[in-house]
Amino acid sequence: MPKSKRARLIHTSVVQKTPSKARSASLYAAVQAAADSYQHVFVFAVDNMRNTYLKAVRQHFATDGRLFFGKTKVMAKALGATVESEHAPGLAGLAAWLAGSVGLLCTDRGAEEVVEFFAGYCEVDFARAGGRATRGRGGEVAVEEDVALPHSLEVTVRKWGMPTRLEKGKVVLGEEYVVAVEGQELSSQQTALLKLFGVAMAEFKVQILAYWSASTQEVVEVGKEAAAEVMKEG
Repeated sequence: MPKSKRARLIHTSVVQKTPSKARSASLYAAVQAAADSYQHVFVFAVDNMRNTYLKAVRQHFATDGRLFFGKTKVMAKALGATVESEHAPGLAGLAAWLAGSVGLLCTDRGAEEVVEFFAGYCEVDFARAGGRATRGRGGEVAVEEDVALPHSLEVTVRKWGMPTRLEKGKVVLGEEYVVAVEGQELSSQQTALLKLFGVAMAEFKVQILAYWSASTQEVVEVGKEAAAEVMKEG
């Protein structure tokens, strides 16, 4: 049966998504504009990504910088991967770092100030499935907060793997049970239990990998040792 050629009703309240090519083009132009406007371009990596905390970091640099956390290929292309294609002299040196869960921070703040800020920045949150347990010992719940589980949760925690049962309306643990072992990958059941018991294991951290300076037109690699040297020079 042929498709109807009658006019279709389009609701104006529906937000139209920006095409992928348009978003990429916008990101490309924004990265180049920021590289032209600010003195430093930093490449940073993120551990245990959380949008809430990244938003806080973005806000911290809002007055004198701009942060990008988008498509790494587009950002790399905007800066240039070779001497011939680099947007500004020396920027191609950052291309090697633009892979994985990384972003760009363009700012006028000094390198030592930025490195020092991120060296001391850490937000703790509940772990997600696929992450690794950072510890495995017990006894982390304060005595005043160590209250009995509501009987309504017994079925839930048993479904998550705990050997529990109900006795006279109380949740009883049949045998000793290890929720997490330090260093091992966490399942969705384990992360659910950890969250239920209020144990946060994920640390949101930002590490500066390298940065480019407009004044020197050079890229400086920043590791733990290099970061210490940068702060020392400041």
